[in-house]
Amino acid sequence: MLVVASFLVALVVWPMAAVLERSLQDVGPERLGDILGRSSVRTVATFTLWQAGLSALLTVLLGLPIAAAIARFRFPGRRLLRAIVVVPFVLPTVVVAAAIRAAADRVGLGLDRSVAAILAAHVFFNLAVVVRVVGAAWSELDRRPLEAAQVLGASPWRAFRSVTLPSLRPALAAAGLVVFLFSFTSFGVILILGGPRRATLETEIYRNAIFRQEFDVAAVLALLQLLVVAVLSLLAARSQRRLAAERRGRVRPLERRPSTTSERLQVALAWVVALVVIGIPVAALVEASLVVGDGHGLDHYRSLLDPLPLLPVTAARALATSIGFALLAASIATIVGLAAAVAIVRTGIAGRVLESVALVPLGVSAVTLGFGYLLAFTVFDLRRSIWIIPVAHAVVGLPFVMANVVPALRAVDERTREAAAVLGASPLTVVRTVDLPALRRAAATGAGFAFAISLGEFGATSFLSRADTAFTAPLAVFRLLSQPGATLRGQALALSVVIGILVAVVAALVDGLAYRRIGARDGGAADRDRTLEPGAGPAW
Repeated sequence: MLVVASFLVALVVWPMAAVLERSLQDVGPERLGDILGRSSVRTVATFTLWQAGLSALLTVLLGLPIAAAIARFRFPGRRLLRAIVVVPFVLPTVVVAAAIRAAADRVGLGLDRSVAAILAAHVFFNLAVVVRVVGAAWSELDRRPLEAAQVLGASPWRAFRSVTLPSLRPALAAAGLVVFLFSFTSFGVILILGGPRRATLETEIYRNAIFRQEFDVAAVLALLQLLVVAVLSLLAARSQRRLAAERRGRVRPLERRPSTTSERLQVALAWVVALVVIGIPVAALVEASLVVGDGHGLDHYRSLLDPLPLLPVTAARALATSIGFALLAASIATIVGLAAAVAIVRTGIAGRVLESVALVPLGVSAVTLGFGYLLAFTVFDLRRSIWIIPVAHAVVGLPFVMANVVPALRAVDERTREAAAVLGASPLTVVRTVDLPALRRAAATGAGFAFAISLGEFGATSFLSRADTAFTAPLAVFRLLSQPGATLRGQALALSVVIGILVAVVAALVDGLAYRRIGARDGGAADRDRTLEPGAGPAW
């Protein structure tokens, strides 16, 4: 408990307190009113809110057909469809932005309509949230009320509107709030696709702190963002509790093979939505990375090994730095996550407090966290240390480790521990022989997610990076995309493809571990191709 508390106080509480102190104490009421009264701040805040709301609405609408098909039907390729939807969620934001930008150029959208590109990127990135949350709730609906409505003469649409939709409202609300939160704190997507014309609170915090050196303005914007995030987090937690209450006691799941033409069309619609929303940007990214002059080739990939004028190191060196940071961040997050899980499960109120603090990085943006490090760590000049970057990445990945480890530890039968203790096992032996074997897969799953998140982390790194020894691959992609020129753009896209492949492989391995863990927990009798239930695997 002391280890976890020290980690969280130093890397979560202190930086957030530094942001609050700078915005409340140093700014003053008059300056605070002046900053909040600016028309530019109102414009940024308004755009941040409505683009997040529209992104959430579009993601829910497009995710429903996929969630319905995966939850209701067993069909060949269902696991592949789920994997196609899940992988974008762990892709780096700079890669997602590069993919949408390549697709926009191919279809002639152009960056002058950047709002459409931003919305498309948020849907691409967050579709997995809707499919997992709504699909999990849909798969456990009792089919008897729906059958009764159909027997009484209700059409399929009326049965859905009067029976299914009311039962799904808690899940829809929970998924919509999470997508809104992620879109509200989006950074890399807005920075690359929106540019200075389409700024949000997140990007303005970055620009005011790094380029304009107006730390008071950045602190006020960070405070405003923290207040909104706090409200959204409370609403999301309330929706999750309501969703958990709705899930209790459900029987006779809907899942079966599609037998009618209408049901087969529903499955086909799910594939079409997934391939259009996700497949087209990915294909455009890969194809654009191969464009060399009037033809195609691997020139951009070969150039990743050579020095580039805009980068302080080669792209390959930046990628190696990212992988090294990701390995270290995943190790730290897993160790702290295991210790936090023991503290949370074995203690009462203190454990719940630790859990709440550890989950703060899931709601607070990485940019705000990085800005907090920039303010707090000036005391000991820790900003200049290369180690602060993987540690910051570990903080961001910690909630994903805990989301997998805590439920697994709670599932361990207490009687097994008691039996081992009665037979003379020491507390350490009980942990080694009872707890750790049950946590191996969960810890590996959480470590995989922490690795993938660290590999593509961009927000906090943009505040803390050093050009010589801490220049990461996402920073290299952003630097190359920020400058005009077909060659630089091709190199950025090639590096994005390499990062995307690495993350996709890790995500596939993690997803496989999660499903094998379900099978092991259920004694091998479970359907391993079903939608993950909350706590059984990656929790959104």
